[in-house]
Amino acid sequence: MLAIAAMLAVDLFLHRDNHVIGFREAAIWSGVWIAAGLLFGVLLWAWQGGDVAGTYYAGYLIEKALSIDNVFVFALIFTYFAVPPAFQHKVLFWGVIGALVFRLVFIFVGAELLETFFWTAYVFGAFLIYTGYKMAFRHDEQTPPDRNPVVRLVRRIIPTDARYHGDKFFTRVDGKRVATLLLVVLIAVEATDLIFAIDSVAAVLAITTSTFIVWTANAFAILGLRSLYFCLAGLLRRFVHLHYGLAVLLAFAGVKLILSETPVGKLPIPVTLGVIVVTITVSIVWSLRSTRGITPGLGAGDDAGSTAGSPNSTAH
Repeated sequence: MLAIAAMLAVDLFLHRDNHVIGFREAAIWSGVWIAAGLLFGVLLWAWQGGDVAGTYYAGYLIEKALSIDNVFVFALIFTYFAVPPAFQHKVLFWGVIGALVFRLVFIFVGAELLETFFWTAYVFGAFLIYTGYKMAFRHDEQTPPDRNPVVRLVRRIIPTDARYHGDKFFTRVDGKRVATLLLVVLIAVEATDLIFAIDSVAAVLAITTSTFIVWTANAFAILGLRSLYFCLAGLLRRFVHLHYGLAVLLAFAGVKLILSETPVGKLPIPVTLGVIVVTITVSIVWSLRSTRGITPGLGAGDDAGSTAGSPNSTAH
C-alpha cells in the first residue's frame, strides 16, 4: 500500500502543471508501470515461490488486457465532453484513485463470499460468462456518458456549471459554489469504471481468492492505465477484434470459477497463463492484420483538443 501511494504521489507531483501528455512521455511512463508490475512478480517469486508468482502474473495479465477496454470508454467520454488535453491526466489520475478504492471493496467482499458460500462461485462464473457474451456480441452498444444514471443523479443533486474553469472541479459563479464540467467528466469516468471493476475483480477472483494477490494484480494494472490511455488512444481504431479476445478471457474465467467447485477443481496456473497469453496475442495480431494499411487516428490530446475550443458543444 505504501509503495503504491508513493508512486501515485510521484506521478501527481510530476504532472502538477497539467501539461499535455505526449506519446513519448506516455510510453516512458507505461514502461515504468509495466516494469514495476513485472518486478513485483519477481519479488513474489523470491518471497513466496513460483506458484504464488504465477498466480499474480495471471491476474495481472488479465487485468492489463481488460484495462484496454477501459481506454476505449475513456476516449469516448473525453471526446463526448470535449475535455481539453491538458486536463485529461488530472481526470484519469483521480479516476484511478477511485478505481483502486472500489476494487479494494469488491475484492474483500467477493473473496469473503467465495470463501463462505460455495454457490457464489456458480453465480460469479455465470455472470462472467454472460458478460463475455455481451462483450462479444453487443460491444458496439454505447450509452452516451451524460445518460449514465450516476452522472444524471449527481447533476440533479449538485449545482453544475456547464463549462470548464481551468482544471477546477468546483468554482464560484455569481458568488455560489458550483461543480464544473470537469467534475461531471470525472464522475462519468468513475461510474463507468465501477462497472468494469465488477467484471475485472470477478475475473481475478476466478484465479485466486487471495485478497493480497488480487489487490496487487489490480493495483499494478490500474496504475499504468493513464499512461496506457495516452499511448493507445490514437491506435484504438486498429484494435477491431480485441473485444473478442477479452470476451473469451471473461468466459474462460467464468468456466474456471465454476470448475473450481466441481470434482475437476482449479485449473493449473500454467494452463491459465497459457490461455491468457495466447488469447491476448491472437486477438491483437488478428486486429492488426485486419486493419493493415489503416492510418492510426489522432492521439488522445489531439482528438480532444480539436473540439476543446467549444467545450459545451457536445456536453448537452
